[in-house]
Amino acid sequence: MLTKVLDGVKTVAIGGHIRPDGDCVGSCLGMYLYLTKVYPEVKVDVYLQRFSKTFGFLQRIEDIKHEVTGEKEYDLFISLDCGDRERLGFTLPLFDKAKRTLCIDHHESNNAFADVNYIYPEASSTAELVYDLLDKDEIDTGIAQAIYLGIVHDTGVFQYSNVAPSTFQAAAFLITKEIDAPRIISETFYAKTYAQNQILGRTLLESFLLLDGRVIAGSVSRRVMDFYEVNPGDFEGIVSQMRVTEGVEVAIFMYELEPGNFKVSLRSKDIVDVNRIAAYFGGGGHKKAAGFNMAGTAHDITNNVTKFVAEQLKELEGNARD
Repeated sequence: MLTKVLDGVKTVAIGGHIRPDGDCVGSCLGMYLYLTKVYPEVKVDVYLQRFSKTFGFLQRIEDIKHEVTGEKEYDLFISLDCGDRERLGFTLPLFDKAKRTLCIDHHESNNAFADVNYIYPEASSTAELVYDLLDKDEIDTGIAQAIYLGIVHDTGVFQYSNVAPSTFQAAAFLITKEIDAPRIISETFYAKTYAQNQILGRTLLESFLLLDGRVIAGSVSRRVMDFYEVNPGDFEGIVSQMRVTEGVEVAIFMYELEPGNFKVSLRSKDIVDVNRIAAYFGGGGHKKAAGFNMAGTAHDITNNVTKFVAEQLKELEGNARD
């Protein structure tokens, strides 16, 4: 499929979602490294917002552009790990001007917004989808590192329910390319700065339980972010840690983007479809991991989300009795 889409293409732009995580960075860089290797005659640029410095060991990470300069029109724009075109952020004008567009993604909420769409919600990660599309003989250490990073981050180091036999098969192949798998896991997934541990500890300390302990909620205000000198990139893993609280089915984590406007992350342990909830508020994601932006107070947002969780639990438990 990739060969067909690239037929006659001379310029390519690659972009991912705003506030890029490991899967976004890994899939975008992996695709970039592959295209520049296999199609040297094609001019390829990759664009992303700034991301975690822990990804700095990846090959040619410095090639990633963080802004668009001048008027540019590409033959092809490849959107990776982005479930909604609006979440392309500063690269959206490049997407709109491109002669052709390709979307590779695994979000359930993706509405197939490109000319060509390769969307598989059951996939563990967009990085695994990129792996599926590549000629395995051309995957070298640099490409393998990037793709492995993406798989590791979106599977929670192979512990989430989105992991399939194909995910382990891909990981096993990538490890044969002499990547430092333990380093990728320890330094990019588990390692935390002192400030990150402080904000994690404070969020857990101030979190509270609802619905008889089946929902846990926590938030970070703009004032607290400024006090600890942290940014959204420092919140990676907080909502997942909240989710593993005994008895909890849904975790709600919020941080203030600006006064009175929150980014909300939802995680489900088993039965609740948080993508349905996020979609109602204009967001999306996956059944067990989704998010959205919402104006209001953390208290009001928690009450709104909890109401929908309660409705789903009642519906599911009613079906179980029937």
